[in-house]
Amino acid sequence: MRTLALFCCCMASLLLSGKAEETEDVSEAPVRDRSHIEETLMLKEDKPADDFSGVMQRLRKIYHSSIKPLEQSYKYNELRQHEITDGEITSKPMVLFLGPWSVGKSTMINYLLGLEDTRYQLYTGAEPTTSEFTVLMHGPKLKTIEGIVMAADSARSFSPLEKFGQNFLEKLIGIEVPHKLLERVTFVDTPGIIENRKQQERGYPFNDVCQWFIDRADLIFVVFDPTKLDVGLELEMLFRQLKGRESQIRIILNKADNLATQMLMRVYGALFWSLAPLINVTEPPRVYVSSFWPQDYKPDTHRELFLKEEISLLEDLNQVIENRMENKIAFIRQHAIRVRIHALLVDRYLQTYKDKMTFFSDGELVFKDIVEDPDKFYIFKTILAKTNVSKFDLPNREAYKDFFGINPISSFKLLSQQCSYMGGCFLEKIERAITHELPSLLGSIGLGKNPGALNCDKTGCGETPKNRYRKP
Repeated sequence: MRTLALFCCCMASLLLSGKAEETEDVSEAPVRDRSHIEETLMLKEDKPADDFSGVMQRLRKIYHSSIKPLEQSYKYNELRQHEITDGEITSKPMVLFLGPWSVGKSTMINYLLGLEDTRYQLYTGAEPTTSEFTVLMHGPKLKTIEGIVMAADSARSFSPLEKFGQNFLEKLIGIEVPHKLLERVTFVDTPGIIENRKQQERGYPFNDVCQWFIDRADLIFVVFDPTKLDVGLELEMLFRQLKGRESQIRIILNKADNLATQMLMRVYGALFWSLAPLINVTEPPRVYVSSFWPQDYKPDTHRELFLKEEISLLEDLNQVIENRMENKIAFIRQHAIRVRIHALLVDRYLQTYKDKMTFFSDGELVFKDIVEDPDKFYIFKTILAKTNVSKFDLPNREAYKDFFGINPISSFKLLSQQCSYMGGCFLEKIERAITHELPSLLGSIGLGKNPGALNCDKTGCGETPKNRYRKP
């Protein structure tokens, strides 16, 4: 027994000493130089930020006067579940981090912001650590904001998240950090994808929430590491939601310095092989290979390659920040185009319904026939033939079955009836915004004009509506 006890004591002391040496090694590991981050993202420059308040004011005025009336009249929000608020118009660019669990998303955010070993840092670990959607914003001091508070604050861009229920709001958290980069951008860290977990176990519609953030993100980082390249149902669903957003996606192969050259090439090929069925485009998104954490690259690895890849990724991030106002105007214009197409389609459904109705017709049966087979009545073909609409922008026909199931056709008016003596016609106003007002606003930034000078009080926000009933 004494021999066994002595053996146990020796083993315990060896384990403790080994752990102490391991802790000492980690603490004394060389830290990577951060100068390239500060230089690429211009964090040390003291020049004042561009004043876009005038442009923002004009953009908000165009949206409320020319786009929102048609959007509300034809209940576009119930088709796309995307309502634009003032907080969203004035919000900073959003960078979204997606990917499997424990691939280094939170560690990457800590590294970019230099939060390691500070009280601001996000918790990281080898196990799934992030169970919440964490929004990192700028603030004068460190402050944590509960999800229910973020949703209740209409000045922020997160108030529409309330529709996902209280269970989700408990999993939403905001952190304000006094960091210069966060003055220009907002980071969103997401829970890792766990393939053996069912949706109902999360307690909220995870895919729907991801879609909400994807629709509003200016840049999307999808992070992998060499040990998690398999594609399951949840990741496959995620890439379906990313369809059409390929220009905003950046795929990151993280922790690359853990592999030898030959193994890294195999892993890189395996990642493309796994993602090829999910990204069905001619030119796939760029894949960045590096190791995004504060410790120096491991010896005998491709340090120069990893550093160049990291700088390229930072340049992409800085480009999004620099073009934030142009992207915002383009986003509102794209939204206006979708609202216009939706209004034209509803108008066509309504006009067809009125044409087919007779004194003895059953209105419900007539409209059911139209909704079930719109091609029979040339609903979509008429829109393509008579209006300046691309067939690639037309929404799914099936979506209108659900839309009209909730909204009776009798609750809408024809576009020709959506005119007023003082305000003009809804359709003319949104078309003027799409073809003249928003491109003019975008051009004023591109030509280097003083954006602060574009004030609604001086220039007006759009043309004065014409009085269509006044004789010349």
